Amino acid sequence: MEHAPHPAQDHVAGGVLAVLVPALALFLCAGGYLYLARRARRRNPVRGWSRWRTAAFTAGLALLAVALLPPTAAHAHTDFRVHMTQHLLVGMYAPLALILGAPLTLLLRVLPAAYGRRLSDLLHSRPARTFTHPATAWLLSTGSLVPLYFTPLYDVLTAHPSGHWLLHAHFLLAGCLFAHVVAGPDPAPARPGVRARLVWLGAAIAVHSVVSQMMYGGLWFDVHAPAAEVRTAAEIMYYGGDIAELLLAAALVSTWRPAPRARLAPPRPARRSLTRPSATWPTSGA
Repeated sequence: MEHAPHPAQDHVAGGVLAVLVPALALFLCAGGYLYLARRARRRNPVRGWSRWRTAAFTAGLALLAVALLPPTAAHAHTDFRVHMTQHLLVGMYAPLALILGAPLTLLLRVLPAAYGRRLSDLLHSRPARTFTHPATAWLLSTGSLVPLYFTPLYDVLTAHPSGHWLLHAHFLLAGCLFAHVVAGPDPAPARPGVRARLVWLGAAIAVHSVVSQMMYGGLWFDVHAPAAEVRTAAEIMYYGGDIAELLLAAALVSTWRPAPRARLAPPRPARRSLTRPSATWPTSGA
């Protein structure tokens, strides 16, 4: 006689998978990056690969581990303050560190020439240019906060475990895209100048500020959570988002290389005539 699985056993199995899957994914990402960095150093010992880039990418994975593994992940389902902390780590802090690791540049260095050209062609394609435009990145990362927290979307997604992971994936990918467009060291053909990127970053700061203030005041806020948790989460979003965006601005400014001013050429000396002046013969008076 077969027995139906016990709900408690399903809950435990689901909890184990919720820990093992992200832990394994992060471990594979770290191992893959370190392997590629080692190959880059072996291929070109003189040029090598920046250890600072490696440290930045590893720090991004560590931030993801803090956000996606217990105890943070266990409390994010029931406490909106922990969810907001998780949102900042997954969607803002970790993406900046990962992007500063320049994974695309590292991949281009170790790929064979034929595959490198294919990847470069893909980065220069029209869909890639549209996807990496600052407007697209801004809408996916910052613009999505309005429908998420001011409509029933958040409660619908968080009602199921798969919705939680879909939300995390959106935060991470959209955050990486925005950080890449604004301050990433990897090649981005559609990336505008520094001044334009500062404008888009300022727009993101403004939206974060307005959303957090409306959340604090409870204006049109549509997340079912205690008012005290919502106000604290709004403060976390306000101050934590400001710090993350200041770090992003610092990364952007650090890549600013002003164009050298054109030097005025010194005046050229007048060329001397190579012909002798014609002699004037005296006229004889008769």
